[in-house]
Amino acid sequence: MTYLAHTGHAQFGALGLACLGWMLTGVALGLIQWRVWQVSDRAVITSGVAWVGLWRVCFASHTVVSEGFKVMYCRYIMLTDSFTPPEIAAGQVLMLLSLLVGVCGNASGVYSMRIVYFGIGKNSTVRRGFILTGLLCLLAAAISLVPLLWNLSAVVTNQTIEFPPEFKLPPAPESQHVGGGIGVGMAGSVLMIVSGIIFCTYRLPKRPLREQVHQENDTRGEDNPTFEFQEHL
Repeated sequence: MTYLAHTGHAQFGALGLACLGWMLTGVALGLIQWRVWQVSDRAVITSGVAWVGLWRVCFASHTVVSEGFKVMYCRYIMLTDSFTPPEIAAGQVLMLLSLLVGVCGNASGVYSMRIVYFGIGKNSTVRRGFILTGLLCLLAAAISLVPLLWNLSAVVTNQTIEFPPEFKLPPAPESQHVGGGIGVGMAGSVLMIVSGIIFCTYRLPKRPLREQVHQENDTRGEDNPTFEFQEHL
């Protein structure tokens, strides 16, 4: 197999970006700050702020406290709940799917880098491995962008959610804005896109490094010819 370690430095950096993007996607999935609601009635929501995530709705309260939280009241949003809006239901499914595709892409990237740096396998395998890694990273980013942009649009258009009474939230917020969860998810998607592009642009060297070295040596020999003199008797 041709020596290829010198050709994979950009892809090694892309693998780091892909891992970081995948982790940010996982962090965004668990954050509750996807939508930030501002409410005027502070009888129950003491802070006047409620956080709506993909899986939970939480707010600070000194009058109502949920199990496991000393000053936070939280209720879970289930995929099968009738009040769950389509953008949140899509987020629960697609963000998990994005994590699964992303981990497959990272695994493919690790395997391809192993071939490059340790010389295990064929040259054609490296190219196909990097292409597969790039496509998986791009697919993971595309899947996560769907719920991210959908929820972003819901906040911008000030769409509300009809929560049941036990959630203790008003029918509509006074105002709402985008939370950090969407921002973290966007950052993760961008990193996955950048890494996917870098993986897909990998090119094998046109000729083996050993042949290049031999040709350079031959060229140097032509530029500095040596002459042998024979003594005639």
